[in-house]
Amino acid sequence: MNAPALSRRQAVAALASSVAVPLLSGCARTLTGTPAAAASTTEAAAAALLDAMADNLLRLQPETATSLGVDKGEHAALRSLLADRSAAGQQRIAETLRADLARAEAVDTAGLTHSTRTSVEVARSAYRTALEGFALPYGDVAVGGWRNTPYVVIQNVGAYLDVPRFLDSEHQVKTAADAEALLQRLAQYPRTLEGELGRARAAREKGLVPPAFLLEKAVGQMSQSLKGATASGPLVEMVRTKTKEIPGDWVPRTQRIVTGEVAPALQQQIAELEHQRALANNAAGMWARPNGPEYYRWALKASTTTNMTPDEVHQLGLDVLKILHGRMDPLLRQLGYTNGTVGERMKALADDPKYKFSEGDKGRAEIMAFIQERLRIIRAQMPRAFNTLTRGNVEVKRLPPEEEPGAPAAYGGAGSIDGTIPGKFWINLRTTDLHSKYSLPDLTHHEALPGHVWQGEYAQKLPLVRSILAFNAYSEGWALYAEQLADELGVFDADPAGRLGYLQSIAFRAIRLIVDTGLHAKRWTRQQAVQYFVDVNGSNPLEVASEVDRYCSWPGQACGYEVGHQEINRQRERAKTALGGRYDFKAFNDAVVLGGNVPMDVLAKNVDQYVQGARSA
Repeated sequence: MNAPALSRRQAVAALASSVAVPLLSGCARTLTGTPAAAASTTEAAAAALLDAMADNLLRLQPETATSLGVDKGEHAALRSLLADRSAAGQQRIAETLRADLARAEAVDTAGLTHSTRTSVEVARSAYRTALEGFALPYGDVAVGGWRNTPYVVIQNVGAYLDVPRFLDSEHQVKTAADAEALLQRLAQYPRTLEGELGRARAAREKGLVPPAFLLEKAVGQMSQSLKGATASGPLVEMVRTKTKEIPGDWVPRTQRIVTGEVAPALQQQIAELEHQRALANNAAGMWARPNGPEYYRWALKASTTTNMTPDEVHQLGLDVLKILHGRMDPLLRQLGYTNGTVGERMKALADDPKYKFSEGDKGRAEIMAFIQERLRIIRAQMPRAFNTLTRGNVEVKRLPPEEEPGAPAAYGGAGSIDGTIPGKFWINLRTTDLHSKYSLPDLTHHEALPGHVWQGEYAQKLPLVRSILAFNAYSEGWALYAEQLADELGVFDADPAGRLGYLQSIAFRAIRLIVDTGLHAKRWTRQQAVQYFVDVNGSNPLEVASEVDRYCSWPGQACGYEVGHQEINRQRERAKTALGGRYDFKAFNDAVVLGGNVPMDVLAKNVDQYVQGARSA
């Protein structure tokens, strides 16, 4: 389900009047209708297959059942389980996908409703791409997700990060049964670490060793986790807090697990990473790894749901960046910044004290209050952008301190389907210098409203498999489109610095196209990538150092953002042209978000459906 990119000439022509570049010409098609709904038995059979596929995925990813709030009833047993991260566990995932894809491929979609047909197409696309990843000699494959990585354990990948964060933020404890399930999961944590260890060793034996600078960071972070486990630290305190109103020996049991089993398993992983560090060099990209170019081609495809080559992605970034800096220049002049490049002037803006938060805990409190005010402002504008509204149930939380050194500035996503677990806007507060008063509004729109949290709640109203499967280009493309919507709704009309923050954010994603391909296909060094961000876009060096490290460990992922953003805008222009006066801003936004998380060619079909309906209304 992939389509080729348009030429550079076509992209630049479209950019002359808009940020959007027409990206996927293969998605453009005649705006025709869909077949009438099939008989209910056919529709019911397809729905039953989708439900069965969801059940199989949840058994492989029991944490997802908890995050979505469906670990009850027929899925209740999943509440006490963690995913199997061993080589055998990976083999089971691939086998399940292969069998379920064969069943999905056998479905005749011609007579299905548009909604059900879309769900079948989405599942087919996710499974095909994942199986291509499993055919590669190493790596963690996200099944309909965004975190594909060649490395099993590194500074932002691994159970040592995922499991404590998940148990703390997602596993709710209200009863003794909930507490027992929590401890059962905690008891599996050492085996999860051991499963990863076997895969990390196997990859090293195949010649896959991460860059030394990533290993250095990972060892430091994991050593902090080990220190906490040895001293009965965060994990024990987490259980103590969650079970304080529930009688039982929860804390002593937790202490025995953490100090007696988790700590030794973490020590073994540290020993392996230190062994790898002794073998490692500082070559940042996949070009320097065995089968690296092949892996990167697949990673780009998985991230963008296109067949764009590294050279095409790289050039797209250069073209988009040129247009965006053309829009930023007059705003900088308006604020009195007239000398130097756009990047140099943005660095000067970042140094202006009036845009800074205080240092330390005082500044952290200021940041939290600032985000809440921005959420209040944008929430009031949502009825102007959508006909169909959702709750926007979001909680702003600081990232765990042990995760902050290897994490981006923020990330977010929707909560559980039943609303008992709110969506999260995770903010990195290792230093308040990571954030500014002109950039934080836009970050809030991206991660929370109307970005990831907002969009994710629409997907939760679709068949369960659609809440599990996601596509990076759509997820992140929507989040950038959400930033654009905030601007179009006027939140920056009296705030030129805030609008600069928004445009710098989009330019940041254009630079990601340049830097990610530079690292993995053009042999850029880590420092070269960091300096490009700082010099060309005026980005914060504290932020982009971790960003670049993230691109090194998640090849291709950073390219999905602007590719998806461009395609949503291209589809919007296509709908405007097709409908003329019948085009409706709110109805188009509904069509994109109500269709759920999809690959880019399925997005085009959803827009086809909107156009057909608007024409016949």
